[in-house]
Amino acid sequence: MNWYGPALQTELIEKYGEVASDKINELPQYDPANVEALADSPLKGKKIIFLGSSVTFGSNSNEASFVEYLAARDGIVYVKEAVSGTTLVDNGETSYIARMKANIPDQKADLFICQLSTNDATTGQPMGEISDSKNMDDFDTTTIAGAMEYIIAYADQHYGCPVMFYTGTKYDSEQYGEMVELTKKLQEKWGIGIIDMWDDLDADIPEYHYYMANGIHPNRAGYLDWWTPFFEQEIEKYLDLN
Repeated sequence: MNWYGPALQTELIEKYGEVASDKINELPQYDPANVEALADSPLKGKKIIFLGSSVTFGSNSNEASFVEYLAARDGIVYVKEAVSGTTLVDNGETSYIARMKANIPDQKADLFICQLSTNDATTGQPMGEISDSKNMDDFDTTTIAGAMEYIIAYADQHYGCPVMFYTGTKYDSEQYGEMVELTKKLQEKWGIGIIDMWDDLDADIPEYHYYMANGIHPNRAGYLDWWTPFFEQEIEKYLDLN
């Protein structure tokens, strides 16, 4: 059997059903150790801090996400702080803010990338409002807007680098769509970058069920062949590396 392309999606799904992604994750070409480096990547040597939950962690891809593929393909240096099931909203020691403060010490980085967490939408966290201030003490971190503003300001102060948020690809969630729009409004205030897979990466593609373990989480094929090239494109554009 030829294991090397999305044309096998129907055969894999028919043969393995819900565990098709587990079989895809085992294919050797998707092992980060086997991924060929890009020649002369403009991202080579860039230090990037990643903060997120299960999608950043790679919970449906044997713990390899776009982070490991950016390292393999582009030679980035990274810090990955990701815990499944966690929220932007500061509601305990596993929230984004608590983990960022506890687990990512002050350091100089080239970029900070934060996941727009689907967990905030799934659990119905309050959206809140964008503040008129840029002072961290003024943000209501029990809301999505306030938590995002706090993360932006904290990253600027403690890591001295620009900030990007990334969205997931489109799935059935009205609140997550509202969170994407909120992120665009925060971009106007803060000048952050957005890796907007919700609006700019077409989910209506033949390979979708080969690439995705479920509506939110890619498998290794989805990360490597679909998401990572888009991350590279958007990061390079935001940092003006081309």
